[in-house]
Amino acid sequence: MKRSAVTRTTTVFVSAVLVGLVLSGCSAGSSTEAGSDSRAAMPAPGQVAGDAQVGVDGAASPDLTQQQVVTTGSLTVTADDPISTATDATRIVTEAGGRVDSRDETPGTSDQAAQATLTVRIPADDFDDVLAQLQALGTVNNLSVSAVDVTAQAADLDARVTALQASVDRLLGLMAASTTTADLLAAETSLSQRQAELDGLVAQRDALADQVDFSSVFVSFVAPGVVAPGVPTDFWGGVVAGWNALVAAASGLVVVVGVLVPWLLPLAVVAAVVVLLVRSGRRRAARRSQTPATSAGPDATMDR
Repeated sequence: MKRSAVTRTTTVFVSAVLVGLVLSGCSAGSSTEAGSDSRAAMPAPGQVAGDAQVGVDGAASPDLTQQQVVTTGSLTVTADDPISTATDATRIVTEAGGRVDSRDETPGTSDQAAQATLTVRIPADDFDDVLAQLQALGTVNNLSVSAVDVTAQAADLDARVTALQASVDRLLGLMAASTTTADLLAAETSLSQRQAELDGLVAQRDALADQVDFSSVFVSFVAPGVVAPGVPTDFWGGVVAGWNALVAAASGLVVVVGVLVPWLLPLAVVAAVVVLLVRSGRRRAARRSQTPATSAGPDATMDR
């Protein structure tokens, strides 16, 4: 009896040990497989996981605000026929999708040379191409271009417009849900103020967007010889420049004299009349001063 009991106890103990070894081996295997799976899922150094790679490539990344730049320029070109050249410039700008905001023409006469000025708006994407075509219309005398980054200003206007639009929408909801006249009037007053502010901001944003989309360029076409030559760099150049300055000064003096001639004759007549009046007054004063002395002469003799 005792031996059979001991045998059963030993058998149970050995079975328990074997079961434990089997279970521990299974758990170790599963842990190893899990670890290998996790290592396989981890990206290698320098790599990005599939989902994160989408963001790096830009497909899932948020849209960043594009740079907003306002470009302005000034161009002076010498052309044989400034007015006709201005017409060609207008055609170039309009064909590129731009427009002409202002145009001023001065036909050539005997006293002045022909000249034409334009204020054109060029699409920002075609600015360089159109500017090159305008320069090719003649001889470039002066060119200046400046660019101002207004990205922060544009983003601020967009944010303020969005906030005010949300406020206007909430006020419209309050007006629809108002149950008393006082609440309705208060909502209408606030709505009027917010709507006015919103309209002003929208107008500013649209104007800024127009300046960004269309670059402004002031173009001046002049006839040959209108633009002053450069500074002389040698002796004879200085002599020529001095002679030209003397001729220009003499011509200006002749013009001034010609302007004053019509005024000289009336001024001379007025001056002559003034002189005659002054002399006549002096003569009368002299005669009056001599008359009392003459009349006092006989009285003085009688007294003696």
